[in-house]
Amino acid sequence: MKDRKIVVAITGASGAIYAKLLLDKLIKLQNQITNVAVVMSSNAKAVWKYELQNETYLDYPFQFFEKIDFNAPFASGSARYDTMIICPCSMGTLGRIASGISNDLITRAADVILKERRKLILVARDTPLSLIHINNMKTITEAGGIICPAIPSFYSLPQSIEELIETVINRVIDLASLHTNSYQWGETHNNEPNLHSS
Repeated sequence: MKDRKIVVAITGASGAIYAKLLLDKLIKLQNQITNVAVVMSSNAKAVWKYELQNETYLDYPFQFFEKIDFNAPFASGSARYDTMIICPCSMGTLGRIASGISNDLITRAADVILKERRKLILVARDTPLSLIHINNMKTITEAGGIICPAIPSFYSLPQSIEELIETVINRVIDLASLHTNSYQWGETHNNEPNLHSS
């Protein structure tokens, strides 16, 4: 049923491929979504161009908003966007959200999602983490947000960088309560190791 309104924010953290595969996946799931709105920082555009060697973010059939456009509908809770995914999420963005600093459209939208008790998913992409980062993640978690680190899994036996990254994106899609066919432990493969054996 198409009753979902989703905001995707892309920051300047390394990992543009995460954002690309998320947008690719959302195209395939448009039968479940009423609207997808996207906001990219200028750094995000620069990182995408550098890491992916293209500007294909211009080709997606979603409505894009400038980072300073506070007239965007999802800057207000009345627009009823139910989910926001920040992918990848820089530690600077995460820190400003944790501090309640709504100084651009990304942080304002995240603030709205949290105050309206809706779903905020932050795909954190940095390593190692300082205690400041960890405390900021704790604050956001206590406020109702979900920290989903960009840490791929390997038990689905990915055969390419895209399949590896997709292990994270599929978890994000699951966390957003969208339905997709993806690897599920104990259901897809019969040859998983017994992790409970000595």
